[in-house]
Order: sequence, then C-alpha cells, then structure tokens
Amino acid sequence: QVQLVESGGGLVQPGGSLRLSCAASGSIFSIYVMGWYRQAPGKQRELVATITSGGSTNYADSVKGRFTISRDNAKNTVYLQMNSLKPEDTAVYYCNADVQLRNWYRNDYWGQGTQVTLSS
Repeated sequence: QVQLVESGGGLVQPGGSLRLSCAASGSIFSIYVMGWYRQAPGKQRELVATITSGGSTNYADSVKGRFTISRDNAKNTVYLQMNSLKPEDTAVYYCNADVQLRNWYRNDYWGQGTQVTLSS
C-alpha cells in the first residue's frame, strides 16, 4: 500500500558530501516518524537518524555533527544530508517510515536501500 523510493547514493571520496532523498507514496494519511538506517557488510543494520512529524530529530553518535535529517511533510519526503564523509560510512542506506494509512491501520515500511561507498 505504501512505497518508499530512495535516491542520491553513490561513490564519494572521504571528506565529501551526499544528499539522500526518500519519497513515500500510496494510501497515506500521515507519517509519524521517518528515518534512515544503514547496514555495512558483515554488520547489523543500525539507526542513523530519525525525525518526527513535529521535527524532533535523533542521531547516532557516530554521525552527530556531520549528518542532518530533514523532511517535507507536504511531499512525504525525508532527506539525509551527509557531510565530512568517512570510510566507515560505507553502507547500504535504508529509508524507513511509520505510516498512518487511510484505512486507519498503522504500519512500518522500508525502502529498497541505496548504496553509499567511500573510495580513496
């Protein structure tokens, strides 16, 4: 019922920047929380950042001061601005949304993932 489409991943040098986008579509009434998670090879998926419908944000310690999460509620879109990228930021980044559907059910959805690779 809901699809999350991500874009913006790619190959970048250490110290560089990328901006990820994720647009939600479908039978959406509202989205309570949107966030970004990442998974590196051989590691568990971990939280990167979340943002509520009211704009409250939460960041993993490893990205504080470097990444900024934001959202456009009118477009059902969440962004992740990534600056001062490090080799350890290499991972598949996944978009997540906690959605109130128009049929009044509430479900959690995931995007397909987008690869971010740091290369020297």
